[in-house]
Amino acid sequence: MRIALIGHGKMGGALLTQWRAVAAERFAGHRFFVIDPAVEPGDADDTDPVTFLREPPPIDGSVFDLVIVAVKPQLVADVLPDYAPRLAAGGFVASIAAGCSIARLHALSGEAPIVRVMPNLPSAIGQGVSGLCADATASPAQRDAIEALMAAAGSTLWVKDEDMLDRLTAVAGSGPGYVFEIARSYVEAAEALGIAPDDARRLVLDTMAGTVAMARASSASLAELRTSVTSKNGTTAAGLDALNGDGVLSARLEATLNAAYDRAVELR
Repeated sequence: MRIALIGHGKMGGALLTQWRAVAAERFAGHRFFVIDPAVEPGDADDTDPVTFLREPPPIDGSVFDLVIVAVKPQLVADVLPDYAPRLAAGGFVASIAAGCSIARLHALSGEAPIVRVMPNLPSAIGQGVSGLCADATASPAQRDAIEALMAAAGSTLWVKDEDMLDRLTAVAGSGPGYVFEIARSYVEAAEALGIAPDDARRLVLDTMAGTVAMARASSASLAELRTSVTSKNGTTAAGLDALNGDGVLSARLEATLNAAYDRAVELR
């Protein structure tokens, strides 16, 4: 499969990092062509399946089975039409441009089948979460092809429509930002308690990582796991009461997701 990745920003670059790392094992027959004015041109070789280009190749010189749109949403209309004549027969378009609808992508790509994808940043280390939503013209083989790519970068979840994809964006697409901010505040509080900055960072991140790993390995609910480490009148109980005894944390997180979802709707 010949794949054009239009754009090499943070998310496009994160995905490419992972695809490149597993290419020999999972994508031996794939060739990736990264097209971005800011990249340093270079040709693929037997060990590296990636070619970097600053502009699209000549129409009569190259066609692509899949075009992945990874530019900012406001640039999609400027660049995507150039790739419609470069799609192979049976080719399709996948887009990670937030807020750019399937209908709009369909029109800009010469009526090509469309799959919208919403990945998140941990895709760069193979631990991302990606939501996928296909239009009615996307074939099972095309859905399988893009799912295989995204599965190489983490877990995947198909959703039934674009509204649900916007809701997933609010939870998982933007989610790493929330987690980084919670971790940053947690570290800052540990430092205020008198713990050295390097030690505070390690304690917080290791505590979060271990707790998530334990939750993923357990069939118990998160409420049950929380209760299992909370002795009556103990230190954890005191801390939890300060954290969310009044429900403020729950309300703040709900407001966070609603704000992100509302913004996704505005960007449609």
